[in-house]
Amino acid sequence: MESTPKGQLTRRDFIKSTAFIGGTSILATQAGVFGKIGIAHAETESGNETYALANEENIIYTCCLQCTVACSIKAKIYEGTLVKIDGNPYSATSMIPNLPYSLSPQDATRIDGKVCPKGQAGIQHVYDPYRLRKVLKRSGARGAGEWKVIPFEQAVDEIVNGGQIFKELGEDQEVTGLKDIAVLKDAKVAKDMATDVVEIRKKKMTVAQFQEKHQENLDVLIDPDHPDLGPKNNQFLFQVGRIHNGRIEFTKRFVNNAMGSVNWIEKTSICGQTSNKAWTRSTMDFKEGKWAGGVKAPRPDWANIEFALVVGTISFEANYGPVQMTEPITDGLVSGRLKLAVADPRFTKVAGKAWKWLPLKPGTDAALGLAMVRWILENNRYDQKYLENANSAAAKADGETSWSDASYLVKIVDGRPGKFLRADEVGLGTKDQFVVYRSGNFIAADPNDTVNPVEGDLLVETVYQEIPLKTSLQLLREEAFKRSLEEYAEITGIKYEDIVGVAREFTAHGKKAAVEFYRGPVKHTNGWYNCQALIALNYLIGNPDWKGGLTKPAGGWDFKGAKPNKPYDMSKLHPGKLSAFGVPITRETWQYEESTLFAGYPAKRPWYPFSGNVAQETWPSIADGYPYPIKAVLLSSHTPMYSVPGGAHQLRTLLDPAKVPLLIAADIVIGETSMYADYIFPDITYLERWTTGQGPNQLRVKATSIRQPVIPALTDTVEIEGEKLPLSLETLMIAIARKLNLPGFGDDAFGAGLPLKRPEDFYLKLVANIAYGDKEGDTVPDADDKELELFRKARRHLSPAVYDEQAWQKALKPTEWGKVVYVLNRGGRFESIDKAYVGSQQRYLLGGLKRFYIEEVAVSRHAISGKYFEGHAVYQEIQDSMGKKIEAEGDLKLITHKEVFVTQSRTSGNYWSQVGLQSQNFVQISRHDAERLGLKNGDKVRVKSKSNPEGVQDLGNGQQRYVEGDIKVMEGIRPGVVAVSTGYGHWAYGSSDVVVDGMVIKGDPRRAKGIHINPILRLDDNLRGTPLSEPIGGSASFYDTWVNLQKV
Repeated sequence: MESTPKGQLTRRDFIKSTAFIGGTSILATQAGVFGKIGIAHAETESGNETYALANEENIIYTCCLQCTVACSIKAKIYEGTLVKIDGNPYSATSMIPNLPYSLSPQDATRIDGKVCPKGQAGIQHVYDPYRLRKVLKRSGARGAGEWKVIPFEQAVDEIVNGGQIFKELGEDQEVTGLKDIAVLKDAKVAKDMATDVVEIRKKKMTVAQFQEKHQENLDVLIDPDHPDLGPKNNQFLFQVGRIHNGRIEFTKRFVNNAMGSVNWIEKTSICGQTSNKAWTRSTMDFKEGKWAGGVKAPRPDWANIEFALVVGTISFEANYGPVQMTEPITDGLVSGRLKLAVADPRFTKVAGKAWKWLPLKPGTDAALGLAMVRWILENNRYDQKYLENANSAAAKADGETSWSDASYLVKIVDGRPGKFLRADEVGLGTKDQFVVYRSGNFIAADPNDTVNPVEGDLLVETVYQEIPLKTSLQLLREEAFKRSLEEYAEITGIKYEDIVGVAREFTAHGKKAAVEFYRGPVKHTNGWYNCQALIALNYLIGNPDWKGGLTKPAGGWDFKGAKPNKPYDMSKLHPGKLSAFGVPITRETWQYEESTLFAGYPAKRPWYPFSGNVAQETWPSIADGYPYPIKAVLLSSHTPMYSVPGGAHQLRTLLDPAKVPLLIAADIVIGETSMYADYIFPDITYLERWTTGQGPNQLRVKATSIRQPVIPALTDTVEIEGEKLPLSLETLMIAIARKLNLPGFGDDAFGAGLPLKRPEDFYLKLVANIAYGDKEGDTVPDADDKELELFRKARRHLSPAVYDEQAWQKALKPTEWGKVVYVLNRGGRFESIDKAYVGSQQRYLLGGLKRFYIEEVAVSRHAISGKYFEGHAVYQEIQDSMGKKIEAEGDLKLITHKEVFVTQSRTSGNYWSQVGLQSQNFVQISRHDAERLGLKNGDKVRVKSKSNPEGVQDLGNGQQRYVEGDIKVMEGIRPGVVAVSTGYGHWAYGSSDVVVDGMVIKGDPRRAKGIHINPILRLDDNLRGTPLSEPIGGSASFYDTWVNLQKV
């Protein structure tokens, strides 16, 4: 849709179908949304302070979702229209120092926090004219782009009851409705079966014994001969993209505990999941005989750090997130406090501020890490005192908050490291104690002992009763010393002197140094080991919990109600709650060997015991029907066709009703995957809905942003059992639950007289938990009369379907309402930034054991190759699932990145940011490669790979797209590498024509500009239609594809 110079939309551009908000009166005149944007300009000709947006009653604080960081924001509203977005000054996510939480909202009105470009452009996300208002049912074949509007009630009835629901299209297949999938409804039977499946996993119960015990209910199972596959309920799959706290719990309540399916799968393996999983394992403690806990995203203390090595992450453009990181990094650079080194094949914006740029070859991050490990150990530049501490008491004696497994002895079995030696094996203690070696003696080490300090020697190789033993650090040393620094320089493409220089600088600042990394190292098949090598560098200098060192994200307040002093323990407020059990469709969290499907190696498909939410494995598993067929899929804010590497290869599954008999989408638009759905239910955006947010990984103080409605929902209003609700994912789930009489929804959902009939019935309870704090005396005050009145006035523009104060109050106890209003009036709950430190250490501590060696990984096998994983950092070349090396298959190695004003899909219609700042992306190559290939700026090229030798994408509807883009020649990229930024090159999401009720809705070609590179990414030759993947943390590979460029 074209815009005039003044930013006002011309009438001829409007979408005419009322199925879209562009066809409604909301956007149809200049008096609508864009005619009001001008009010956001603060200046007046008279100079009088009449700026309407400075009135407190025109402001609602909420939480962004233009990226995952979820900054707290201030929404400014004029005559019911959102006209400006700024940062929330109450939150340290948006302003440092942040305003005192006790400051009244009236006094905070004129103070704005910061927000990034795409955050400000969120207005164009919510008012996207291609947003859906009504339910659509396909009126042609899947993917044909032909739809009809049907009533919400009809759509719910059809997906619940199934049958020949596409008979009018000549399709006579009988579609299984949800009522015939959710067949296990008895909570006691589900719980008993779930308990016994655990016994089968432990080999303590046979299948025959299970069948005998549960003979009256075997008909609810997918396969009685494999009861660990679970009930037929598991044949319902919910796959979701970007989703945050609160909505996670709402949807899991529906999927896991009402529908009784284990298949709630998020898209995190498409993001930096391996980083999170590696950090979590590396920070786990050993308690009660098992490894547990862990912190998924430790980060440097940017406000005090003196040296940082930034590997494969772009602090000023993406990561978690630019708004929080840019200020302390810039302050450190300007003041001279901070020195940076950046390891990245591309000269990023943060590399432009660095002391050294290390343009390493993609996928050689572990080689760089191990090279530094070697130099540090050779030159005794490690923190020996820290590393020798083997338990809590020893750490405490040295003033440390954490300790490591560096001195723990590992058994060498059949020539390879296995499990840690236990104290009971040497007659010194129990099976829950480890063993260290000190001055020629074995000593039992209980890592959690706070009374008896234990220290161990670090570089030990010894024997006990013919069992070879080595310490964790010795194993790491041996791996690092397998290659010389010159060899590492050759592998990485980094100069020897630069490796040494960075290692020397890294160890020259005591504990005020750290290694920061994210997506770059992890999106390779060797990503887990890359992470381990980089994590080890932090531990070698003993930087956890120190000012300027490695820190724990402070998180936020408990919203689930598990802690004392909470009014609502949500885990207990679910009468009739089903216990979902069985192997997930992606086989995550399960060991192949413990399942009844185990039949030697290779397995039919990979298993992921150390991961979850392995999104790229979902659709190939559905295609193979392994471990079982799926009968119904509900997609929400996830588009595997666009976001998954080689996602187009899953198209055959999407198009095949035999593979996916019922495909439902809850989407705000017709997206790149929802275009293939049978039904699309409109969802609402982050500016119209609830969640409880989260504290960003970079924040050192607690912050819980509340996402709450700031404008009337733009979807149609429907009625469910007398309740009027805007169409949304929550509304759909409530309707299905009531139709099927599922537990946890309806009149007594939380207990007698406690209904769940509106989203607020659920979400306001979470807000109350936040308001009551995490300990005694941590409760917020009640809102006074002025604040209560402000709360009402600020929501005067919301429809009764969204804001009904009487209904909202009924969701809570009378004593809770004032406290909830107090929190909502500030957009959440936020701790002051001055609470970040206690002396020279962090307030919120990583603490506990820091692990160089992950024993549970070391004793596990890859389900395809049958090979054991390694427990410590290694340099592993890029390989497929059978362990075959991926050789150079093209001229250039492909990497991707993200611009600060771009998100995967939802910014494609943000004309102020993505379209206005950079309307297309480019194929970026070095000057050296451009001259070698005879290319120049602006040349159009087709990108090809082994997995897609023609560089073409079939859309399954008679249309094809070539993977083509314009060349951009630059000095700031390593020769031999080609880079393409993500988030461009859409073929749906308002970019192409669709037909609704016989009316052609024209797409906006601006949204299609640029190149989308995922269709040519490398697939695994052993796994049909599946990208190369990292097998431990579960990430999809994005950076292991060799490509050729063909000028067109």
